[in-house]
Parts: sequence; C-alpha cells; structure tokens
Amino acid sequence: MNRLSFRRIVLSLLAAPLSLALAACGGGGDGKDAGPNGDPIAKIAPPSGKAWADMVEKTSEGGYRMGNPEAPIKLVEFGSLTCPHCADFAAKSSAELRDNFVASGRVSFEFRNFVRDGIDLTAAQLTRCGAPESYFALTEQAFANQQAMIATVQKGGEAGFEQAMKLPDNQRGMAIAQLAGLIDFFAARGISKEQSAICLADAKAAEALAKATQDQAKEFDIQGTPTFLINGAKAEAGDWAELKAKLETMGAR
Repeated sequence: MNRLSFRRIVLSLLAAPLSLALAACGGGGDGKDAGPNGDPIAKIAPPSGKAWADMVEKTSEGGYRMGNPEAPIKLVEFGSLTCPHCADFAAKSSAELRDNFVASGRVSFEFRNFVRDGIDLTAAQLTRCGAPESYFALTEQAFANQQAMIATVQKGGEAGFEQAMKLPDNQRGMAIAQLAGLIDFFAARGISKEQSAICLADAKAAEALAKATQDQAKEFDIQGTPTFLINGAKAEAGDWAELKAKLETMGAR
C-alpha cells in the first residue's frame, strides 16, 4: 500500500475529533450460538518445562495468542485500548482467563487490537514494541492506565490532538504518545524511549493495524468493542461472567 492510501485509511478511521475519539464504545455478539455444548474437556499438558500461559505468539491475523495453539476452544477478543468496556472486561477477566482457562490447555486466547482512534493506535503500537511474551502484560497495564491516559490527552486540548494527527506518518505516533504521557509510562515498564521512538516511526506497522481493523470489521460485522469470537463464531457476551459461562458450557470446566 502506498503512502497516500495509508493516509486515507488513517484519516477515515482514526482522525476523529478528540471528543469522538474518546466517546463510548460497546459491542458484543449478534445472538448467534458460539458453538455446541460439550462434555468437560480434560486438561491438556503443556510441553515439558513450559506453561501454556507463558506461550505467546503473533498470529497471521495480526493479533497475539496466548496458550495452546491447538486448544479445542479458541477465544478471540477484538478490543480497543481507549474503550472503557474493554478496560472493565480486562480488569475482571485477565487473571482468571490466564490462570484457569488458558493454563488448562483447553482454551487459547487471542487479542486483536481494534483501533478506534489515533490514541488507541499509538498505545497499540507500544504494547507491541517488546517481545511477544510482554504483550499481554503491557496490554493489561495500558487498560489499567486508560483513565489517566485519556485525562492527560484531554488536558492537552483538542488543538494539540488535531495538530498531532496532521503530522507525517512517521511523526504522528510520537506526538500523540507525548500528549498522552505514554513514553514515560512504557519506559517504566521496560520499553525504552529509544524503542518507543523506533516503533512509533514504523508507518508500515501502523498501516497494518489500521487496515486489519477495517478488514476485520467488515469480515465479522464488528459493531463495537469488545467483540468476541469462539471457534470462529461471534459470541454474545456483555461481560466476563457471561463469556466465562459460555466457555464452561463448551467444556472448559
């Protein structure tokens, strides 16, 4: 994709006014059954000396998957780092999803960044700046920092955000990260300022994230975040309790 095409994608998808970029999110399933009910599935042992929850890899769809790549139950979340509903889901689900469901080998969990705005895109790039094994921890911490990040950007005002969005592709991310206080935030979590600068100047990576959001929104008819797939089918779940019940019904118990 050429530079002009990328700018069209970014401007159409991300360059909303600050007030809209930080507006409400919300989504979920379409009411379709996520899959057949099943008997309890036996725990699946990880490779010797390893734990499923520590096994993380980037997927061909552009997400990051934690756990057994051959798990019989495959959970995918489309989430936005500026979406309050996604942050709430992460706070309530992360530990149990990791330590119970993924650790059993019965469930794999893939998170796909569904970028809604320039702040979201910038934060997503930074969560991907380290090794794959650091991705989920950085994503959880970005969610925990969401309110502070948004407040910092709002304090800077609409004009600063709009000016940052108009910068060249390889400068936009760093400008937004500075407005949001993300450079120091990630530096305190092992992503050096030099690493951040390199990641945020990578226009091709930003392009891939923006394009994946557009493509998958159409493919899966994603109306809001978080949206979940279980074994490829949209799962109707408004919160962790509902999603957990679906996983257990399918045998993860």
